[in-house]
Amino acid sequence: MEEVLDVYCRPYDPARPVVCMDETSKQLVAEVRPTIPAAPGQSERYDVEYERCGVAEVFLFTEPLGGWRRTAVTEHRTREDWAGQIRRLLEVDYPKAETVVLVMDNLNTHGIASLYEAFEPEEARRLARRLEMHHTPKHGSWLNIAEIELSVLSQQCLDRRMDRMEELERECSAWDQQRNTRQKGVDWRFTAADARIKLKRLYPHIKN
Repeated sequence: MEEVLDVYCRPYDPARPVVCMDETSKQLVAEVRPTIPAAPGQSERYDVEYERCGVAEVFLFTEPLGGWRRTAVTEHRTREDWAGQIRRLLEVDYPKAETVVLVMDNLNTHGIASLYEAFEPEEARRLARRLEMHHTPKHGSWLNIAEIELSVLSQQCLDRRMDRMEELERECSAWDQQRNTRQKGVDWRFTAADARIKLKRLYPHIKN
């Protein structure tokens, strides 16, 4: 926990940007009957029944101090999917950064091994050299700023029925652009010193 909190205290450095990532799934569903639009004195009406159209995965990357975030929609959340997103992060989003400091949860796909499973060893090592990875502790995903962004995305974009990945991709892309334009960044104030006071019960007790 304190390792992640110390990372958040680092000053802004474009050569070593701190980026947080998280992912969530979205059930794709279609209406079985047309929705009746809202009218004066009458709310929108829709049928509670729906048709399942599969599940999509939404990856989210955000740089808190840079006020930037990007989403990506995939069909699965395999090691190869994660590795592909990491290569895009390094080569497209931050091609000039020496190292990307990546904060994420400890899901089994979030590791260097996934790069080696997706790419040839030389390519995997080349990408790994530009990564400095930090994992949030078990049951401590609240430390991941990307989880905060995902919560906002869920409320503002994912809280309605969508039946096609193309629609989900379009909506997420529009959300990215709008939020990047309006949101400057995240002012994270919780430090390791605060944790030692407010979360004292989580620390081991040393007997003299």
